[in-house]
Amino acid sequence: MDQKTSIWQRMGIQNWFLTSENTGINKKQLMLTPDDIYNYVIDKFTDSIRQLSFGGRIVFYHEYIISLNSEDYQEFINNKEGIFGLIVNESVKKFYELLKQYRETGKTVEPSSSKWVFRLVSHPDYARGDIGFIGKLLAGSNKKEENLRVTFIPRQTGIAQTFDISEDILKGFNYYSEGYFEIPYLEDLSYDEKGNPKPEEKYLARLETILPEKQFTGKKVEYLMSDKEIIVSGNEEERKDSYIFKIPTEWVNSPHLLIRFNRADGKFYLASLGELTIVNEQEVPRSDINAPIWKELPINSKILLNGIVGINLFKS
Repeated sequence: MDQKTSIWQRMGIQNWFLTSENTGINKKQLMLTPDDIYNYVIDKFTDSIRQLSFGGRIVFYHEYIISLNSEDYQEFINNKEGIFGLIVNESVKKFYELLKQYRETGKTVEPSSSKWVFRLVSHPDYARGDIGFIGKLLAGSNKKEENLRVTFIPRQTGIAQTFDISEDILKGFNYYSEGYFEIPYLEDLSYDEKGNPKPEEKYLARLETILPEKQFTGKKVEYLMSDKEIIVSGNEEERKDSYIFKIPTEWVNSPHLLIRFNRADGKFYLASLGELTIVNEQEVPRSDINAPIWKELPINSKILLNGIVGINLFKS
Protein backbone atom coordinates (compact mmCIF):
# COMPACT_ATOMS: atom_id res chain seq x y z
CA MET A 1 0.00 0.00 0.00
CA ASP A 2 1.34 3.43 -0.87
CA GLN A 3 2.28 5.65 2.00
CA LYS A 4 -0.31 8.36 2.56
CA THR A 5 0.94 11.74 1.36
CA SER A 6 0.39 14.96 3.28
CA ILE A 7 -1.51 17.94 1.95
CA TRP A 8 1.80 19.80 1.63
CA GLN A 9 3.23 17.04 -0.60
CA ARG A 10 0.10 16.98 -2.77
CA MET A 11 0.39 20.75 -3.22
CA GLY A 12 4.05 20.42 -4.15
CA ILE A 13 5.35 22.76 -1.44
CA GLN A 14 6.65 20.26 1.09
CA ASN A 15 10.23 21.40 0.53
CA TRP A 16 9.30 24.98 1.42
CA PHE A 17 8.87 23.92 5.01
CA LEU A 18 10.90 20.80 5.79
CA THR A 19 14.67 20.87 5.79
CA SER A 20 16.59 17.94 4.40
CA GLU A 21 18.22 15.34 6.61
CA ASN A 22 21.57 16.89 5.73
CA THR A 23 20.72 20.47 6.61
CA GLY A 24 18.01 20.18 9.30
CA ILE A 25 18.24 19.40 12.99
CA ASN A 26 18.54 15.65 13.64
CA LYS A 27 15.01 14.19 13.59
CA LYS A 28 15.83 11.81 16.42
CA GLN A 29 16.26 14.76 18.76
CA LEU A 30 13.29 14.81 21.12
CA MET A 31 13.27 18.43 22.20
CA LEU A 32 14.65 21.68 20.85
CA THR A 33 16.48 24.07 23.17
CA PRO A 34 16.66 27.87 22.87
CA ASP A 35 20.31 27.47 21.88
CA ASP A 36 19.29 25.17 18.99
CA ILE A 37 16.95 27.82 17.57
CA TYR A 38 19.43 30.66 18.16
CA ASN A 39 22.24 28.83 16.34
CA TYR A 40 19.85 27.82 13.57
CA VAL A 41 18.83 31.44 12.96
CA ILE A 42 22.46 32.60 12.90
CA ASP A 43 23.33 29.80 10.45
CA LYS A 44 20.51 30.86 8.14
CA PHE A 45 21.61 34.48 8.33
CA THR A 46 25.18 33.60 7.31
CA ASP A 47 23.82 31.25 4.61
CA SER A 48 21.77 34.10 3.17
CA ILE A 49 24.86 36.33 2.98
CA ARG A 50 26.80 33.60 1.20
CA GLN A 51 23.98 32.86 -1.26
CA LEU A 52 22.71 36.39 -1.99
CA SER A 53 25.75 38.68 -1.86
CA PHE A 54 27.54 39.75 -5.02
CA GLY A 55 30.46 41.97 -5.96
CA GLY A 56 31.22 44.10 -2.94
CA ARG A 57 27.61 44.24 -1.74
CA ILE A 58 26.40 42.23 1.26
CA VAL A 59 22.80 41.02 0.89
CA PHE A 60 20.90 39.15 3.61
CA TYR A 61 17.44 38.01 4.63
CA HIS A 62 15.33 40.34 6.76
CA GLU A 63 12.47 37.95 7.53
CA TYR A 64 13.01 34.61 9.26
CA ILE A 65 10.13 32.12 9.42
CA ILE A 66 11.12 29.29 11.76
CA SER A 67 8.83 26.26 11.64
CA LEU A 68 8.68 23.64 14.42
CA ASN A 69 6.74 20.55 15.36
CA SER A 70 3.44 21.57 17.03
CA GLU A 71 4.54 20.23 20.43
CA ASP A 72 7.88 22.03 20.22
CA TYR A 73 6.01 25.17 19.19
CA GLN A 74 3.65 24.97 22.17
CA GLU A 75 6.63 24.34 24.44
CA PHE A 76 8.17 27.65 23.41
CA ILE A 77 4.91 29.62 23.33
CA ASN A 78 3.40 28.31 26.58
CA ASN A 79 6.04 26.73 28.79
CA LYS A 80 8.88 29.01 27.76
CA GLU A 81 6.87 32.18 27.35
CA GLY A 82 9.06 35.12 26.35
CA ILE A 83 12.12 33.04 25.41
CA PHE A 84 11.61 33.48 21.67
CA GLY A 85 11.71 37.25 22.12
CA LEU A 86 15.07 36.91 23.86
CA ILE A 87 16.32 34.65 21.06
CA VAL A 88 15.25 37.29 18.52
CA ASN A 89 17.01 40.05 20.43
CA GLU A 90 20.28 38.12 20.72
CA SER A 91 20.07 37.02 17.08
CA VAL A 92 19.80 40.58 15.79
CA LYS A 93 22.64 41.61 18.09
CA LYS A 94 24.78 38.90 16.47
CA PHE A 95 23.63 39.97 13.00
CA TYR A 96 25.00 43.45 13.63
CA GLU A 97 28.31 42.06 14.87
CA LEU A 98 28.74 40.07 11.66
CA LEU A 99 27.63 42.93 9.41
CA LYS A 100 30.06 45.29 11.11
CA GLN A 101 32.89 42.93 10.21
CA TYR A 102 31.91 43.10 6.55
CA ARG A 103 31.60 46.89 6.64
CA GLU A 104 35.05 47.22 8.23
CA THR A 105 36.56 45.33 5.28
CA GLY A 106 35.07 47.87 2.85
CA LYS A 107 32.01 45.89 1.80
CA THR A 108 28.72 47.70 1.11
CA VAL A 109 26.22 46.82 3.85
CA GLU A 110 22.81 48.27 3.00
CA PRO A 111 19.44 46.75 3.96
CA SER A 112 16.61 45.74 1.63
CA SER A 113 14.15 46.60 4.41
CA SER A 114 13.76 48.89 7.41
CA LYS A 115 13.12 46.03 9.85
CA TRP A 116 13.93 42.51 10.97
CA VAL A 117 10.94 40.14 11.12
CA PHE A 118 10.79 36.81 12.97
CA ARG A 119 7.93 34.31 12.91
CA LEU A 120 7.77 31.13 14.97
CA VAL A 121 5.17 28.76 13.46
CA SER A 122 4.14 25.10 13.72
CA HIS A 123 3.91 22.51 10.96
CA PRO A 124 1.56 19.48 11.06
CA ASP A 125 4.04 17.10 9.40
CA TYR A 126 7.03 17.82 11.66
CA ALA A 127 8.34 15.35 14.25
CA ARG A 128 9.77 16.47 17.59
CA GLY A 129 13.10 18.15 16.94
CA ASP A 130 12.39 19.02 13.28
CA ILE A 131 13.05 22.60 12.31
CA GLY A 132 12.41 24.38 9.02
CA PHE A 133 13.14 27.81 7.58
CA ILE A 134 11.88 30.30 5.01
CA GLY A 135 13.84 33.51 4.45
CA LYS A 136 12.72 36.73 2.77
CA LEU A 137 14.44 39.94 1.70
CA LEU A 138 11.33 42.11 2.29
CA ALA A 139 12.44 44.03 -0.77
CA GLY A 140 10.59 47.21 -1.68
CA SER A 141 10.23 48.55 1.88
CA ASN A 142 12.31 51.38 3.22
CA LYS A 143 12.47 53.67 6.21
CA LYS A 144 9.42 55.61 5.08
CA GLU A 145 7.27 52.72 3.91
CA GLU A 146 6.52 49.25 5.28
CA ASN A 147 4.06 46.48 4.50
CA LEU A 148 2.07 45.59 7.63
CA ARG A 149 -1.58 44.41 8.16
CA VAL A 150 -5.02 45.86 9.01
CA THR A 151 -8.61 44.94 8.13
CA PHE A 152 -11.45 47.47 7.81
CA ILE A 153 -14.95 47.47 6.32
CA PRO A 154 -15.75 50.53 4.15
CA ARG A 155 -19.24 51.68 4.92
CA GLN A 156 -19.95 52.39 1.24
CA THR A 157 -19.33 48.73 0.25
CA GLY A 158 -19.62 46.71 3.48
CA ILE A 159 -16.86 44.43 2.17
CA ALA A 160 -13.85 43.78 4.40
CA GLN A 161 -10.48 44.79 2.95
CA THR A 162 -7.13 43.77 4.41
CA PHE A 163 -3.91 45.78 4.43
CA ASP A 164 -0.72 45.56 6.52
CA ILE A 165 -0.04 47.05 10.00
CA SER A 166 2.00 46.36 13.14
CA GLU A 167 1.73 46.49 16.94
CA ASP A 168 4.42 47.34 19.47
CA ILE A 169 5.71 45.23 22.32
CA LEU A 170 8.32 45.96 24.97
CA LYS A 171 11.94 46.81 24.12
CA GLY A 172 11.38 47.85 20.56
CA PHE A 173 9.55 44.71 19.44
CA ASN A 174 6.36 44.72 17.41
CA TYR A 175 4.01 41.84 18.26
CA TYR A 176 1.27 40.67 15.88
CA SER A 177 0.35 37.33 17.45
CA GLU A 178 2.04 34.50 19.30
CA GLY A 179 5.51 33.99 17.88
CA TYR A 180 5.76 37.15 15.74
CA PHE A 181 8.35 39.85 16.42
CA GLU A 182 9.92 42.67 14.49
CA ILE A 183 12.77 45.06 15.28
CA PRO A 184 13.68 48.21 13.34
CA TYR A 185 16.88 47.97 11.31
CA LEU A 186 19.59 50.37 12.54
CA GLU A 187 21.91 51.73 9.90
CA ASP A 188 24.80 52.23 12.33
CA LEU A 189 24.60 48.49 13.27
CA SER A 190 24.82 49.32 16.99
CA TYR A 191 23.12 48.11 20.17
CA ASP A 192 23.26 49.46 23.68
CA GLU A 193 24.77 47.45 26.56
CA LYS A 194 21.46 45.67 27.22
CA GLY A 195 21.20 44.49 23.64
CA ASN A 196 18.30 46.79 22.77
CA PRO A 197 18.23 49.00 19.68
CA LYS A 198 19.47 52.53 20.30
CA PRO A 199 16.72 55.01 19.38
CA GLU A 200 17.83 57.86 17.15
CA GLU A 201 15.42 60.20 18.91
CA LYS A 202 12.97 59.77 21.77
CA TYR A 203 9.27 60.14 21.02
CA LEU A 204 6.26 59.57 23.21
CA ALA A 205 4.48 57.34 20.71
CA ARG A 206 4.19 56.32 17.08
CA LEU A 207 0.90 56.38 15.15
CA GLU A 208 0.36 54.54 11.90
CA THR A 209 -2.59 54.51 9.54
CA ILE A 210 -3.53 52.74 6.32
CA LEU A 211 -5.71 54.77 3.96
CA PRO A 212 -8.57 53.45 1.77
CA GLU A 213 -7.66 55.54 -1.29
CA LYS A 214 -6.26 53.49 -4.17
CA GLN A 215 -3.05 55.54 -4.40
CA PHE A 216 -2.21 54.55 -0.80
CA THR A 217 -2.90 50.82 -1.21
CA GLY A 218 -0.42 48.83 0.88
CA LYS A 219 1.20 52.00 2.22
CA LYS A 220 1.05 53.67 5.60
CA VAL A 221 1.17 57.20 6.95
CA GLU A 222 3.32 57.42 10.07
CA TYR A 223 3.43 60.12 12.75
CA LEU A 224 5.92 60.37 15.61
CA MET A 225 4.34 62.01 18.64
CA SER A 226 6.72 64.37 20.43
CA ASP A 227 4.20 66.84 21.92
CA LYS A 228 2.24 65.93 25.06
CA GLU A 229 -1.02 66.70 23.26
CA ILE A 230 -1.72 66.37 19.53
CA ILE A 231 -4.60 66.83 17.09
CA VAL A 232 -5.45 64.22 14.47
CA SER A 233 -7.04 65.91 11.48
CA GLY A 234 -8.09 65.30 7.87
CA ASN A 235 -7.07 66.68 4.50
CA GLU A 236 -8.84 70.00 5.10
CA GLU A 237 -6.35 70.80 7.86
CA GLU A 238 -4.14 73.78 6.95
CA ARG A 239 -1.95 73.97 10.05
CA LYS A 240 1.52 72.42 9.83
CA ASP A 241 2.57 72.51 13.49
CA SER A 242 4.36 69.58 15.10
CA TYR A 243 1.28 68.74 17.19
CA ILE A 244 -0.87 68.20 14.07
CA PHE A 245 -1.12 64.70 12.63
CA LYS A 246 -2.68 65.36 9.22
CA ILE A 247 -4.13 62.29 7.52
CA PRO A 248 -4.60 63.05 3.80
CA THR A 249 -8.11 61.65 3.34
CA GLU A 250 -11.66 62.98 3.28
CA TRP A 251 -12.74 60.20 5.66
CA VAL A 252 -11.16 61.98 8.64
CA ASN A 253 -12.82 65.09 10.08
CA SER A 254 -10.79 68.27 10.59
CA PRO A 255 -10.17 68.02 13.49
CA HIS A 256 -11.13 64.48 14.49
CA LEU A 257 -9.14 63.47 17.60
CA LEU A 258 -7.25 64.87 20.55
CA ILE A 259 -4.57 62.57 21.98
CA ARG A 260 -2.81 63.45 25.24
CA PHE A 261 0.03 61.87 27.19
CA ASN A 262 -0.20 62.25 30.98
CA ARG A 263 3.28 62.00 32.48
CA ALA A 264 1.85 61.62 35.99
CA ASP A 265 0.47 58.14 35.31
CA GLY A 266 2.37 57.39 32.08
CA LYS A 267 -0.87 56.83 30.13
CA PHE A 268 -2.37 58.14 26.90
CA TYR A 269 -5.87 59.59 26.65
CA LEU A 270 -8.14 60.31 23.68
CA ALA A 271 -11.05 62.68 23.02
CA SER A 272 -13.21 62.35 19.90
CA LEU A 273 -14.20 65.47 17.96
CA GLY A 274 -15.21 63.76 14.73
CA GLU A 275 -18.35 62.12 13.42
CA LEU A 276 -17.52 58.58 14.56
CA THR A 277 -14.60 57.15 16.56
CA ILE A 278 -14.22 53.55 17.69
CA VAL A 279 -11.40 52.46 20.01
CA ASN A 280 -10.82 48.72 20.45
CA GLU A 281 -14.33 48.06 19.09
CA GLN A 282 -15.96 50.51 21.55
CA GLU A 283 -17.55 53.75 20.30
CA VAL A 284 -16.17 56.92 21.90
CA PRO A 285 -18.68 59.72 22.65
CA ARG A 286 -18.19 62.87 20.60
CA SER A 287 -17.18 65.96 22.54
CA ASP A 288 -16.58 69.66 21.95
CA ILE A 289 -13.03 70.83 21.37
CA ASN A 290 -13.42 73.33 24.21
CA ALA A 291 -14.73 70.65 26.62
CA PRO A 292 -13.09 67.35 25.62
CA ILE A 293 -14.26 64.09 27.18
CA TRP A 294 -11.11 62.08 27.79
CA LYS A 295 -10.95 58.28 27.47
CA GLU A 296 -7.91 56.19 28.38
CA LEU A 297 -6.06 55.00 25.29
CA PRO A 298 -3.99 51.85 25.96
CA ILE A 299 -0.79 51.17 24.04
CA ASN A 300 -1.41 49.03 20.92
CA SER A 301 -4.96 50.35 20.67
CA LYS A 302 -6.81 50.11 17.36
CA ILE A 303 -8.67 53.29 16.46
CA LEU A 304 -11.24 53.40 13.64
CA LEU A 305 -12.39 56.76 12.27
CA ASN A 306 -15.76 57.04 10.50
CA GLY A 307 -15.74 53.27 9.94
CA ILE A 308 -13.01 53.60 7.30
CA VAL A 309 -9.59 54.82 8.48
CA GLY A 310 -7.70 52.71 11.01
CA ILE A 311 -4.98 54.10 13.30
CA ASN A 312 -2.70 52.12 15.59
CA LEU A 313 -0.96 53.67 18.60
CA PHE A 314 2.47 52.23 19.48
CA LYS A 315 4.80 53.10 22.34
CA SER A 316 7.97 54.66 20.96
